[in-house]
Amino acid sequence: MKRLKVLLFSRYSRLGPSTRLRSLQYLPLLRDRGIDVEVHALFPDAYLENLYGNHSAAARCIAWQSCARRVVQTLRRDAHDLAWIEGELFPYLPYWMESLLARSARPYVVDYDDALFHKYDLSSRPLVRRLLGRKIDRVMRGAACVIAGNRYLAARAERAGAARIEIIPTVVDEQRYAVVDHADTEAPVIGWIGSPATEEYLLDNREVLEQVCARHDARLLLVGPRTEVAGEFGSVVPEVAAWSEDSEAATLARMDIGIMPLRDGPWERGKCGYKIIQYMACGLPVVASTVGANLDIVQHGENGFLADGMAAWRDGLEQLIRNRALRTRMGLAGRARVEHEYNVGVQASRLADVLHGAGRH
Repeated sequence: MKRLKVLLFSRYSRLGPSTRLRSLQYLPLLRDRGIDVEVHALFPDAYLENLYGNHSAAARCIAWQSCARRVVQTLRRDAHDLAWIEGELFPYLPYWMESLLARSARPYVVDYDDALFHKYDLSSRPLVRRLLGRKIDRVMRGAACVIAGNRYLAARAERAGAARIEIIPTVVDEQRYAVVDHADTEAPVIGWIGSPATEEYLLDNREVLEQVCARHDARLLLVGPRTEVAGEFGSVVPEVAAWSEDSEAATLARMDIGIMPLRDGPWERGKCGYKIIQYMACGLPVVASTVGANLDIVQHGENGFLADGMAAWRDGLEQLIRNRALRTRMGLAGRARVEHEYNVGVQASRLADVLHGAGRH
């Protein structure tokens, strides 16, 4: 079989979790399956570093420079079989401008791991809704295949008239994660991993977390939010750890229970439950909101608890805190699910089939 040459137009470099998980982690496995991928990231790591560091002016400057560089990249007439696009080529450009610049990037597949379309069609700005509200639908409709991270995103692609849709969940390399030994400790650790962009969901559940930790002498470990988040808590002061790709697996291994709180809104329904999959890879039981992909990943009562409301959150956390054997049983069930479904080795073959099929069009 002829080797397939693919141009990957990713949104971020390796620091961006969506890019790292949806594409970059697959590249060695795709190479083994006859696919050579050349990466063109839109935003470099410096963009995210400035954005999360509250240096918005510097971030905007980098964004303009990055978009100019992508214009040059898309106008190049490199020989390739397929373009692989993360979401869209140019954020906030109307579709007609994007399609002109993207002519050299056809055929293409497009990948979504969140509800990017809602940044436009549910924008608070009327002009954005009018100019861009249907942009992503048109991008989906023009693709040889839409790769969706969950059913909510796939349903949008179907309504948009996409020619082909494949659901490929966000997954992990389970070999990076060691299974936790749930010691019979008097102070089990409730853990959360995320970023400054998602810490608001954690703070929504601050009250119940404080109550449970105070009642059972449990500890709270937060990975990746702003350090200032610790000051938002009262009776219980959480430990806040910086995130890094090299240390995240070891930091997760310090937890006994993983949590993924979410609000029930259109944007949240598009999320792909990556935190849950990381927890499960470590053999951690989870408590998660009954929203979006969480409903597909968490088997209530088997590998964790789905919680709708504060009472359910309190009950799920307290059951796991009190019962070491339950933590172990659920944690191992979650790890088994990751090994059989939510891991990069299993999904790489499916992704390779999608790319080979689209590249032959």
